[in-house]
Amino acid sequence: MFYRLSAPNPDTHFIDVECRIDALSQPTVELQLPAWRPGRYELQNFAKNIQKFHVFDENERALPFKKMTKDRWLIQSDGAEAITVRYNYYANAQNAGSSFVSHDLLYVNPVNLCLYTENRLHEPCTLVLDIPENYIIACGLSKDGKKLRAKDYYELIDSPMLASASLQCQSYEAGSTKFHVWIQGNIKPDWTQILNDFQRFSEVQIATMGSFPEPEYHFLNLILPQPHYHGVEHRHSTMIVLGPDDEGEGLYTDLLGVSSHELYHAWNVIRIRPKELLPYDLTRENYFPTCFVVEGVTTYYGDLFLRRAGVFDDTAYFRELQTYLKRHFENSRHAAQSLVESSWDLWLDGYEKGIPQRKVSVYQKGALAALILDLTIRKIHRHKKSLDDVMRLLWERFGIPFVGYSIEDYQATVEEVAGEPLTWYWQDCIFSNVPFDTHLNHALGWVGLQMVTFSDGTVQLQELDDPRAVLQRKQWLEMDI
Repeated sequence: MFYRLSAPNPDTHFIDVECRIDALSQPTVELQLPAWRPGRYELQNFAKNIQKFHVFDENERALPFKKMTKDRWLIQSDGAEAITVRYNYYANAQNAGSSFVSHDLLYVNPVNLCLYTENRLHEPCTLVLDIPENYIIACGLSKDGKKLRAKDYYELIDSPMLASASLQCQSYEAGSTKFHVWIQGNIKPDWTQILNDFQRFSEVQIATMGSFPEPEYHFLNLILPQPHYHGVEHRHSTMIVLGPDDEGEGLYTDLLGVSSHELYHAWNVIRIRPKELLPYDLTRENYFPTCFVVEGVTTYYGDLFLRRAGVFDDTAYFRELQTYLKRHFENSRHAAQSLVESSWDLWLDGYEKGIPQRKVSVYQKGALAALILDLTIRKIHRHKKSLDDVMRLLWERFGIPFVGYSIEDYQATVEEVAGEPLTWYWQDCIFSNVPFDTHLNHALGWVGLQMVTFSDGTVQLQELDDPRAVLQRKQWLEMDI
């Protein structure tokens, strides 16, 4: 598959796309545009952003076609050996999963606008950017000037890119991986602090998991003048959009938090993937019950790694933990759904407010469930085993061979590490909507913390004056790995 992207009139926010398919052997070709993107489990129907659509043979003769569904086209090749599809895509959204073009920036998530045909998904893809000569390209794909190459369509759509004349970049190494931090926006980064902090949490994550999936990794950051907070995980990169650009320390704290979270996704979901998502079906919903593992465990570890690395101190870490407590217990303590049900229903209303007391957040409640599990395993084994061991086993058994795990696989791995059945945990914390205040405080009390609930329903994390518990907390937060 070959793609060429250009924006002859960037102020209109349209990207012109040329898609060429060679070596045709059938009288018809069905072309599909993804209906959703990995990392956000809801239908987004990118085809609604296509304004014009035309198909030609190798002699520039127009070919007939018809639309079969909202985002699928049937092309009559009429004996052609190759076809070229030309269409334009309206790119005027700046979030971490969108595309955007202006007079000084081209930002593309290929999953938004690159067509595919199902029998060619595993063929190499080439994407050419028609951009000004002074533009720099930030992307995890291999590059030859303005030409980018992907091993197959799945790698192509998992590789966002920024192109601009004002991109800033610095690099560091952790383990055997080279990391690149790209920044587009009206800020002057403190590169010394960024590289030091990023290297520290990267090294801790790699040491915890044992190896890193990729030889290179790219943090792609778009910093906006308006408030924003969004990150999306990818195979060898993450796309992060933050703002406002004048927030100073608050912006940097957000950058650390989302970057650590998205980096851990390089293991947890990019490689350690629920079996229901292998392979992705980009035409429809891919329901799965384990998003509390995908997002909850990652949310828990994102901030914990910053504390383990010494980037956060106790105060900063407890501030983030307090945020999870408040968002869950003050907003959805008595919600009707369990974590498994809300994982499944992400495709229904997971990213919108929804009706009162229906769903829970797989991010916040999922992180608290991971905390309970981690401290439970640590208490059983006096810190000699933890949730770290669970995730390493998942990496070795399901991530490295890339075979996909089921919810039963997750349960079995957890109980193997724990060394005992955890019936209460699955029943109360994962499969039911029972408020788990008691379980949470039992776990927190062992490390000298407590969640206090006031009469108005608000909650507060408090430290207990217990020297023995403080020692347990130290091993939890500062564990040697």
